[in-house]
Amino acid sequence: MERTPVWFMRQAGRSLPEYRELRKQFNLFEVCRRPELCAEVTLQPVAAHGVDAAVMFADIMLPVLGMGVEVELVESVGPVVEEPVRTMADVERLRVADPEEAVPFILEAIRLVRSDLHPDRAVVGFCGGPFTVAGYLIEGKPTRDFVLVKTLMYREPAVWHALMDKLAETFTAYVRAQVAAGADVIQVFDSWVGALSPADYREFAGPYASRILAALDVPTIHFGTGTATLLSSMADAGGDVIGLDWRIPLDDGWAIVGEDRGVQGNLDPAVMLGPWGRIEAGAADVLARAGGRPGHIFNLGHGVLPDTDPAALRRLVELVHERTAKEAVA
Repeated sequence: MERTPVWFMRQAGRSLPEYRELRKQFNLFEVCRRPELCAEVTLQPVAAHGVDAAVMFADIMLPVLGMGVEVELVESVGPVVEEPVRTMADVERLRVADPEEAVPFILEAIRLVRSDLHPDRAVVGFCGGPFTVAGYLIEGKPTRDFVLVKTLMYREPAVWHALMDKLAETFTAYVRAQVAAGADVIQVFDSWVGALSPADYREFAGPYASRILAALDVPTIHFGTGTATLLSSMADAGGDVIGLDWRIPLDDGWAIVGEDRGVQGNLDPAVMLGPWGRIEAGAADVLARAGGRPGHIFNLGHGVLPDTDPAALRRLVELVHERTAKEAVA
């Protein structure tokens, strides 16, 4: 029966008690480096929530480890880069590694997930958007204002473009290897690209996301947050589906990216921390704005928050499936 597919960004991991038990023994990178464990964590939310896809459990910084960058994932902070990349010499030291050598564990985990997952469910692989990853590499840690990033962009554009070129080349190889391993869909997470103006996006970020998306022969999702002013430029850059965060009504966002694209989204992740009545009303609003049109993937407007009740996520999946199945029949 036709119905709207549902999955969640960051559905695997921190909100699930089974994962929290594993994390008492292993850090995130250790989980990723053990294919059987990574596959187990990836599949946990499929069973727990009844979602229509397994979103690979990984981190957007994984492929840069193979480039020769030391990254530590600091609890409650995020990725911290030991030696930030800020000069042409820093960029020239970065390697463009073969994914089978740099991240073989992720590729093996994808093979395991694809073999264990029911054929009617998708395996979603992903990479970070080059702008977002460059932000971590240049700033050295998460930031809100991207001052060092923008300073480099404006003062040293040759360094910026050289870095983005290497990231685009590395990530293109990475996601193509994921597809070869069994990923059915690839999402580019340019999470922090909303820090840019539309003109800066087109000059400094869009062309590099475009290279990655254009290199794939499977369905692609192009996502960022704070992107209401960038949606038309993101659609121009590519992606069969454009991810919408919660800051723009879904129907308004869809009108901007065009009816020939699908959209993903876009319930505010924080709504999941509220009472069921609030969750139900928010989901109903998203579905009403989608209007039963083909091409909508129901999702949150960003990742699942750690304090989200897994039972509420399952109830949400059931609600979306039930309501959209009825609409298909009607």
